[in-house]
Amino acid sequence: MKLTREHLWRFTPAQVIVFYYFLAITFSFLLLNLPGVYQPGVKISLIDSLFTAVSAVSVTGLTTIVISETYSPFGISMIMIVLQIGGIGIMSIGTFFWLLLKKRIGMRERELIMVDHNQYSLKGVVDLIRQIVKIIFLIELVGGIILTVYIMKYYDTFSEAFLHGIFMAVSATTNTGFDLTGESLMPYFNDYFIQIVTMILIILGAIGFPVLIEVKSFFSKKVPHFRFSLFTKITTSTFGILLVFGAVMIFILESFNSFKGMALHEKVFTSIFHSVSSRSGGLTTFDITKFSEATDLVISLLMFIGASPSSVGGGIRTTTLAIAVLFLVNFARGRGVIHIFHRQIKLVDVFRSYAVILLAGLMVMIALLILLITEPNVPVVSILFEITSAFGTSGMSLGITGDLSTPGKMIIMSLMFIGRVGLISFLYTLGGRTKNPHYHYPKERVIIG
Repeated sequence: MKLTREHLWRFTPAQVIVFYYFLAITFSFLLLNLPGVYQPGVKISLIDSLFTAVSAVSVTGLTTIVISETYSPFGISMIMIVLQIGGIGIMSIGTFFWLLLKKRIGMRERELIMVDHNQYSLKGVVDLIRQIVKIIFLIELVGGIILTVYIMKYYDTFSEAFLHGIFMAVSATTNTGFDLTGESLMPYFNDYFIQIVTMILIILGAIGFPVLIEVKSFFSKKVPHFRFSLFTKITTSTFGILLVFGAVMIFILESFNSFKGMALHEKVFTSIFHSVSSRSGGLTTFDITKFSEATDLVISLLMFIGASPSSVGGGIRTTTLAIAVLFLVNFARGRGVIHIFHRQIKLVDVFRSYAVILLAGLMVMIALLILLITEPNVPVVSILFEITSAFGTSGMSLGITGDLSTPGKMIIMSLMFIGRVGLISFLYTLGGRTKNPHYHYPKERVIIG
């Protein structure tokens, strides 16, 4: 162990985080292959087992098998444990157990927490973990109780209702999208109570842990003259705008297509639910294979954007999009800086935003090119949909996941992993340690555009 710690000190925090997530996938793979995990007589291939482990750790929800038909109640419990590791974060879970054992959280561990949750300072990172774990567990507990009590009318025994209710709450809060029905939430198409509770859980998981903590502080009234941070204002504003945009686009595009013959309230709820879920949740109340290609492209865009930073979701994240758009608007107006909510955005954050978008777009295009070669009989839109779903850790699919070739599954697994780790951490992993040069070359302008 001492030798391992000494070797880890040689790597950057981002590289260590990536290494820990590889360990988490290995642990999950072993956990999901314990005796009694599968239903009697059920066997799946190693690649499908690994795919499920990666999907669970990355809280994506893409599957090549049917969860309820493959795993026993014990196996489903193991999946929920893995979802906690992936959803809350490997460093959050590790720190939580360190705190339970009353171990000292050293400087190196604080650096890892800072990187894992995209923080800019070591100050208060341990308290951040305490609050994250408490809030997420509380949300899952309350959601699980509400859903268990409510769905008892759908099941013969309390144990069945409890298993489905708790699993549904954990899956929604961690934005995984796994389900025990084999049809996602389509059996509850007309049950708006379940849909509303599920949407709330998805939003609470995707909005960002810092936002939840600030909302908690606001209502606790413990901090006099409390003010929400710029991060919270940008995140919630962007989140709300994307939610409305997605719902309106789905409603308009499908009203004369797959929504024909549906009542107005069914169209509205279906549009809102899939706008919320597409960003990171992955659950569906409607057969999305009936959506038009235009709607598939809109949902692909929402999945590519994903959730907020320091949340359970992936994608390029909401703040990345917000800063990139704000820069374009200000640049078009001849302004060299971004002003928003009486604050000025640092130029380094603009650079980071465009680096993430450029790298993400390039990665999606490369993955699309490879999958068009390995999956020649699959439509382009379906492949793009699968790619953005994996990268955004959404979990929605047009039904091609189980039919992918082994190389295709490996590409999707890589995208799920990168989406969960985060592009910034992944980029820093490739780059190594930051080196500040002790000299500067003369500056010169270059013709652009």
